[in-house]
Amino acid sequence: MPYQLDDIDVAIIQSLMQDGRKSFRQISREIKVSTPTVQARYERLVNVGLIKSVSPVLDHGLLEPKTEKKLDIKTKPRPAKITKNMILNMTCDLCNGPISGKPQPLKIADFERFFCCTTCRATYKEKYKGRIESLNQKARQ
Repeated sequence: MPYQLDDIDVAIIQSLMQDGRKSFRQISREIKVSTPTVQARYERLVNVGLIKSVSPVLDHGLLEPKTEKKLDIKTKPRPAKITKNMILNMTCDLCNGPISGKPQPLKIADFERFFCCTTCRATYKEKYKGRIESLNQKARQ
């Protein structure tokens, strides 16, 4: 007898399609079922062969070879192969300026924000202080 998807299976698949990095706990909160239920359903979807893999989707526009001159993003060709000699063009999460050199990270709950300088990082922390505390508190629970 074929396996029939139900609302929970569909919700899990849709959640993973939005962001395949979500934890079972994040998905369970999102679709309002228990974490063990999400994990068991996910494993069943893998075992029946519907979910073959969770793969990254890369933004090739952010990558460029380390040795080439910088090209206009609109005209930059997609790299044929990702190698360790590539750089990732990053922008500051506050001022949207380019991050040259080592980024200044700020860990908030389960994710990170990156800044061009300590001033931008400090300004961001102050501006979003309440939201950052709320997210960190939710992550601890």
